[in-house]
Amino acid sequence: MVNLKERPFYLSDEDISWVQDTLKSMSLEEKIGQLFIMLDRKKDREEARKLIQDYHIGGCRYENESAEAIYEQNKHYQECARIPLLIACNCESGGNGACSNGTYVASAAACGATSDTETAENTGYVSGVEASALGVNWNFSPICDIKFNWRNTVINTRAYSSDTDTVIDNSLAFIRGIRKSKLAVAAKHFPGDGVEELDQHLVMGTNNLSCEEWDNSFGRVYRSLIEEGEVEAFMVGHIAMPAYERKYNPDITDSEILPATLSPTLLKNLLRGELGFNGLLVTDASHMAGMTCAMPRRLQVPSAIAAGCDMFLFFNDIDEDFGYMMDGYRNGILTEERLDEAVTRILGLKAKLGLPRKQAEGTITPPKEGLNVVGCPAHVEIAKEAARKSITLVKDVKHQLPIKPSTHKRAYVIVISNPPIFRGNKEDPVKEVIRREMESYGYDVTMHESYYDLALKNGTGKDTLLKSVLIGSVEEFKSKYDVVFTFINVSGYAQANNVRLEWSVKHSTEIPWYVQEVPTVFIGLNYTNHLIDIPMAKTFINAYAPTEHVIASVLRKVAGEEEFLGHYEEQVFCGRWDTRV
Repeated sequence: MVNLKERPFYLSDEDISWVQDTLKSMSLEEKIGQLFIMLDRKKDREEARKLIQDYHIGGCRYENESAEAIYEQNKHYQECARIPLLIACNCESGGNGACSNGTYVASAAACGATSDTETAENTGYVSGVEASALGVNWNFSPICDIKFNWRNTVINTRAYSSDTDTVIDNSLAFIRGIRKSKLAVAAKHFPGDGVEELDQHLVMGTNNLSCEEWDNSFGRVYRSLIEEGEVEAFMVGHIAMPAYERKYNPDITDSEILPATLSPTLLKNLLRGELGFNGLLVTDASHMAGMTCAMPRRLQVPSAIAAGCDMFLFFNDIDEDFGYMMDGYRNGILTEERLDEAVTRILGLKAKLGLPRKQAEGTITPPKEGLNVVGCPAHVEIAKEAARKSITLVKDVKHQLPIKPSTHKRAYVIVISNPPIFRGNKEDPVKEVIRREMESYGYDVTMHESYYDLALKNGTGKDTLLKSVLIGSVEEFKSKYDVVFTFINVSGYAQANNVRLEWSVKHSTEIPWYVQEVPTVFIGLNYTNHLIDIPMAKTFINAYAPTEHVIASVLRKVAGEEEFLGHYEEQVFCGRWDTRV
């Protein structure tokens, strides 16, 4: 059973008594309900009340809105609950993961590009302060995956590094930062993403390392976080690990290998046994194909808890999933001992966070005036400093820099972004941020109109297509413009296993025909591996985010006013020679 006096709970006798007394007082339905974390997409107060009270759920996640809206929502959640709720957010890069107007500080890739761990700690700090002001008490981060495969889309900018020690140091720094607001953390995604290129949202992921390779990389990460005693939870990924399955079960067949969320071997033998983790385990989102395709839903739901997970992330159909869990208990998939163990950990985390005491005192939702910390000037300055320290010059092989308005006044600006369906068939809002920052800095800006832009304005007829593919006079272009800036704002997962740079139409005018004609600066605003698609780039910068602070800092660095302080990893060259020249 669970030792609530040991790490990561460290509960007092009084807290342990609350856990034990509460567990004894609960009906079977209440225990089953505690296993579930809902995702509130509808934002319907009455439906949320019904979920919390009729299904006795243990936790909530939500879709982002403004800070004030999230505050009132979280207040309502707690007012509906007999047993206080774990309310979680996905603050990976700052307070923007808790509410729509929260402060973005830095992605994990940006943190890893700096020369110290201060940016990671500051990111954790801002994440925690802004989230806790909204009534959030649990953060699904840090991401402690290792980016071994540059093609992996899930963690491209969400992982600190391809280096194990860098991942450990930055993960611990992020936790130190978030501890200042006393949120619980769930590090993710055990047993480790980033080895292959497949997306566990779409297919079961596989960590194909040998046991020895895993022990020396991901294993060291998890051991470090566990031994620090500061990680209350791990989020378990829908990721299989054949080597360890075969180590514990030599006769296992390939068809019997399951994702970690459903694998007693990986959760009980490895994570709890060898690594000694005593805290809470939560599944990754249960609508992801990495889990849903492993077995029928009626078996997945109870089997995840039976395997060793303590909480089940998100309902599909509420009545159905609750019924599946109840049926799993009644037919023996989920034993009473395993159910009580899971609920004990859930209640133990709530006790560690002081939720029962705060509920009794009426302080479980913080004072509303605390919302003034969200997006405050001090946090904006932290974000600016993060940009200054992380932006990375990957290559400038023709020594084109510095470039500035006094020498290259007339700028032609191309913005490559995900197809319009990602933004409701509207113009990419990042384009306007780029235009504003460049004009403010002193450039005369001409924004390139892609096929998408022209189609939104003029429809999709022949004229639109011709305007999108006809370059026109090269000499005229050279006479009109002193420099080309190409910003690449491409990212995404859960839709394709490999996200690459995509031009708006065949033979599009934005394809880099101009690199040999006019000085050209390419800036990656999200993913770090774009050189695979633009090896002809002579000047390439990884900036990691499409925010105004980042773009403003890029312009100063390109002009020579600021030093490039970020450093890159060899993976940016994608294993090719032509990306380097």
